[in-house]
Amino acid sequence: MRVDLFDFDLPEELIALRPMEPRDQARLLIVQPGSPFQDRRVDALPTMLRPGDALVFNNTKVIPAQLEGIREREGVTAHISATLHMRVGPDRWKAFLRPGKRVKEGERIRFGHEGSSCFLGTLDATVIEKGDAGEALLVFDLSGTVLDEAIAAVGHIPLPPYIASKRPEDQRDRTDYQTVYASEEGAVAAPTAGLHFTPQLLERLKQEGVEEHFVTLHVGAGTFLPVKADDTSEHKMHAEIGHVSQATADALNRVRANGGRIVCVGTTSLRLLESAADEDGTIRPWSGATDIFITPGYRFRAVDMLMTNFHLPRSTLFMLVSAFSGMDTMRQAYEHAIREGYRFYSYGDASLLERRIESNSRESA
Repeated sequence: MRVDLFDFDLPEELIALRPMEPRDQARLLIVQPGSPFQDRRVDALPTMLRPGDALVFNNTKVIPAQLEGIREREGVTAHISATLHMRVGPDRWKAFLRPGKRVKEGERIRFGHEGSSCFLGTLDATVIEKGDAGEALLVFDLSGTVLDEAIAAVGHIPLPPYIASKRPEDQRDRTDYQTVYASEEGAVAAPTAGLHFTPQLLERLKQEGVEEHFVTLHVGAGTFLPVKADDTSEHKMHAEIGHVSQATADALNRVRANGGRIVCVGTTSLRLLESAADEDGTIRPWSGATDIFITPGYRFRAVDMLMTNFHLPRSTLFMLVSAFSGMDTMRQAYEHAIREGYRFYSYGDASLLERRIESNSRESA
């Protein structure tokens, strides 16, 4: 499909630079294909769901994966930024380097040179491989938990470019850019739909009989990359590491068997469940990398509803929601959101989408 079909104009003032306080007071647009849109608040979510439904959360935890370093060559020093996006070994990470052209394979980068305290203020790595779009494989001098501690000491929270271009990261972001249930370290971007939940809202949902289940997908920096291809068939998704336990798979299969709905909080949990599901919608345990790319025409197997934020024009995530609820429906939903002043992107407002039912697909509860 042509990528320009997913373009739209967004007023810059609608890009949220800070989250709503309290979190569950963000706006929530209810999108049901074929029905009028409803403007609600996130704290109304318990009234939107039914006893026996299941919310599926991504419990990944954001690490300070933005590293600033220097590369020295023949007496010339160059500043290098690295955004870690996928761990591939105890001592190695795939990363996006900027500017990538300044670094060659075999060269060393010294991170943490700007006064951060970590083993005399530095964290050193060797560039082993270079790929497309500034991607590289870094092998660090440290390994395992020691490397984790070093990254935590010298790293910064990798705010999305559309926020970072307008203000610097600060200490508040270390809390704001983390879900209240985050537990599994490894993400370099937050599963932002989950940022709207508070302990109080989670408790209300439990009291209403809505189940909660957790999966893990470590969101990579590839989620921020623009789609530069003219056609979706030419775009390459970067893989992300995920895990669905046997217990969670069994519980979600029981929910479906009992007539409940699977409601994913965020596109990350949706992409993971769709990767783990059989053709008939049965969810299997899963552990490994997924690069699933969902565009209109995809037949959803496991997920009935999706809570998600408002996404970038021409992005893979806007393509995903267009596949989920229909292209016309989502274009109209975004036009409504812009007209009504909804806040966009990572710190913005949310939508609750029902899946469009195709005539050749199975019915959902």
